[in-house]
Amino acid sequence: MVQIPNQQPAKRSVPTSADVARLAGVSRATVSYVLNNAGTVRISEPTRRRVHEAARELGYVPHAAARSLRAGHSRMVLMPTSEIPMGPLFSRFFNELQWALSRLDYTVVQYASLGMTGEDAARAWAELRPVAVLAPDTSALGPHGVTVLKRSGAKAVFTLGPQRVEGAHALLMDGRRVGEAAARHLLARGRRRIGAVVPEEPGLDLFSRPRVEGLRAAVADAHIAGASVTELPLAYEEGSAAGLAARWRSLGLEGVFAYNDEYAMLLMRALQDEGIAVPEEAAVIGSDDLMLGRLLRPRLSTVRIELPSGRGLAELVDRVVRDPGAEPEVHDMLGAAVVHRESS
Repeated sequence: MVQIPNQQPAKRSVPTSADVARLAGVSRATVSYVLNNAGTVRISEPTRRRVHEAARELGYVPHAAARSLRAGHSRMVLMPTSEIPMGPLFSRFFNELQWALSRLDYTVVQYASLGMTGEDAARAWAELRPVAVLAPDTSALGPHGVTVLKRSGAKAVFTLGPQRVEGAHALLMDGRRVGEAAARHLLARGRRRIGAVVPEEPGLDLFSRPRVEGLRAAVADAHIAGASVTELPLAYEEGSAAGLAARWRSLGLEGVFAYNDEYAMLLMRALQDEGIAVPEEAAVIGSDDLMLGRLLRPRLSTVRIELPSGRGLAELVDRVVRDPGAEPEVHDMLGAAVVHRESS
């Protein structure tokens, strides 16, 4: 009996731009212009459709590394992950931003660079040759890091945070406004001795400290006799909240800004378990306007943080990429408005 050797299926060759050009009946340059969204060359809509249909039929996708090598950069927008936990509000904002950037033909890549700061972080990011970097933690990037990124080909470097970094476009998020809004609300409700929750979890001081500063400044500016602020360290644990609630009456406080809605809900539950009436004995206000806060009884007052649309920020990134020589801009990104409910 004759044995027939197993035959391996023939390997299909990887489709090239030349294959797309032949199938679409255009030049390779036209294929490149269409698939790379080159805005400097006018291509008719029927030709664009033919090229895209040919690319889909062949399963062709542009070679990102080769394109980056030719251009000196990619269409990648790098978003280093923050060591600070992001709540639902900021998660939604970043999701909208990523969607909007993708609609402008950018590829958004999140980079986990935990533990790296300054020049080390910048060098790690620069290895990927991003066209833009959005650093969500200004403490992780200094002026020299900005220089490293620009020398590697990054056309736009943005920082998101409470402070500016020299050489970078600043998207300022001034948390003092949140504390100021909470203070004005509590003072208007007749509360004079105000507590300010300071989370004990590592990393959150970048957000909590400006909020406490804003709270103190607003109380001082009000010039109300007897008005004061007491900082209240609190871990995000039931035991820690119960301990604070047990000391509440001895502290002589009339209201509390609890950093955000999650800490506010934790503390409010502990106060109620201790038999302290909310808001009669303790007015409570958080921030972020989470849905769960509306389901509590009493419903939770909050400071709603207002962020710009992700689409608007994506358009700003695109504009800076197209004009990289412009002077660094400063944009105020954060607004704050109180939503008054029954807890205060």
